[in-house]
Amino acid sequence: MFLSLDTSTLTLSLALVERAPDGGVRALEHVVVGPPQKQSEVLPGIIGELLARHGAKLAALEGLVVGLGPGSFTGLRIGLATAKSLAYAANLKVAGASSLAAVALEGPEDVPLYCLAVARKDDLYLGAYVRRGGTVEALEPETAMSPQEVAARMAAEPRALALGPALTDYRVALESHGVAPERLLAGPTFPSAVALARLARFPAEWSLQTLFALEPHYVRASEPERNPKFPPLPGPAPSARLKED
Repeated sequence: MFLSLDTSTLTLSLALVERAPDGGVRALEHVVVGPPQKQSEVLPGIIGELLARHGAKLAALEGLVVGLGPGSFTGLRIGLATAKSLAYAANLKVAGASSLAAVALEGPEDVPLYCLAVARKDDLYLGAYVRRGGTVEALEPETAMSPQEVAARMAAEPRALALGPALTDYRVALESHGVAPERLLAGPTFPSAVALARLARFPAEWSLQTLFALEPHYVRASEPERNPKFPPLPGPAPSARLKED
């Protein structure tokens, strides 16, 4: 039994799952919490309530799965900080998976799937995948582009279908750039923690190095990092470090 969560959008997806006899996973309970509730305020309490309803103890779990984005910078930090903190306290393994790959896992099979999430105004994250059964294959690295560029990509790949959280706000814009309505799927509107659990693979052993090295997939720099008034500090790029004895 393990916990899975995604906070890459404004909608929190949290699931308690268990191993199925066929080697897959099945959800014992899937909790979805959307705006106006804030994930930073509700996440710790909801995790405790979910475990309590099923008589589960944190320390007895197999591990934690967390969505790595791309998506909301703040949301990703909340999710990963929560997962790392709980894993550190209870010596649990943590596994990460792409939030856009989780979206692809809910799409149709054997066609290019352009999974879209909002990066900022008129800027979308795009993950190109193909789903085959219970797995997804990345066609290229995840990136960010404008709605017009997404439409151009879809024009160049007439078999591609678009889906994901960004279509809630950008369906009309994509249609205005020439994408046929039938190529814009109705769902999912957020990455599912259950789909994440099906994609993630836990490391063979628990270690601080593995835990600290897990990072969100930001794809692009945040607004403060893009501000020319605050250039990067000199020296090596920051990364997770362990204090050496």
